[in-house]
Amino acid sequence: MKEIRFRQFRASLIIGGACGFLLVVYLIIASGAADVAHSMLVIGWWLLPITLFHLVPLALSALSWRELLPPPSRPHVITIFCIRWIRESINSLLPVASIGGDIAGARLARLRGVPGVQAAASMVVDTTIGAATQLIFVMSGAALLLLMRSTERSAVVVASTVLIGTGVFFVAIAAFIMCQHRGLFGGSAKLARRLLPQQWLSVVAAGASAIDDAVVASYRAGSVILGAGVLRLIAWVVEAGEIWLVMQALGQPVGILDALILESLSSGVRAAAFMLPGGLGALEGGLVLVGALFGLPADTALAISLSKRVRELALGVPGLLVWHWIEGHYLLRRSEPEAR
Repeated sequence: MKEIRFRQFRASLIIGGACGFLLVVYLIIASGAADVAHSMLVIGWWLLPITLFHLVPLALSALSWRELLPPPSRPHVITIFCIRWIRESINSLLPVASIGGDIAGARLARLRGVPGVQAAASMVVDTTIGAATQLIFVMSGAALLLLMRSTERSAVVVASTVLIGTGVFFVAIAAFIMCQHRGLFGGSAKLARRLLPQQWLSVVAAGASAIDDAVVASYRAGSVILGAGVLRLIAWVVEAGEIWLVMQALGQPVGILDALILESLSSGVRAAAFMLPGGLGALEGGLVLVGALFGLPADTALAISLSKRVRELALGVPGLLVWHWIEGHYLLRRSEPEAR
């Protein structure tokens, strides 16, 4: 039964990814493939600084997560940055519903000396902080849109819809935090009793209880949570610089606030479609929709999304290769004593 459900889940991810890819193709054709290609050619060498610029918000996100790790076993900043890079690469390029990278990140942190319980707990809290700060970022973008374009009906409709959607996600995040305080992993362990061998149950239950305690302890450190939250929120804001750079490259400069609104609302659409591998179709559709409010042609909006895709590939493929090298090296080291 467990294997059947896993296969169904994997099939749904593949189907969702295929549908997202077809949506991207449709948007490019409908907007004029030649115009989109021309926009990408105009960007040209700008793709290099655009890609490198992403390292800034990536570093801020890594520092945010590092705040949540116990100081005695906290890895070096460069190590944390590399793990964060791998996490993002997995979530961006593989069909893992945007959580596979976080699981891999917890494992890599444990391999670097962080206790397994603390690594898992920090990942749960970091994911929660990321979702909560992104919610604040999206709400800020919708509020700015209302303030700047309150006389335009389409802008008011879009902003109002986004605010309603963020309200729903706020309830979902609050419920997730409540579950964490009431034993999220312990409850999951109870559900797994029918699937696991009897000799594993006591080990799994003990580990789950320890992770639950570590998660609750993390939330009690208010200053740590606040510091991590501020760093993550700054990372979301800095991300808007990527759109600003793309528009500079296209010779259609926009203001910082306009770039912030475009980034916040399009990221909100992508986050809502987290089950789609890489948010295929969601990012493109969100940018076309929001860009229209600023008078951006569809081909320009698609050029922005494609530049983001190029950046994801440019940083993500090496990240996946590094991840496979680390895991392969670890497996080789484990097999050496057995061979002896």
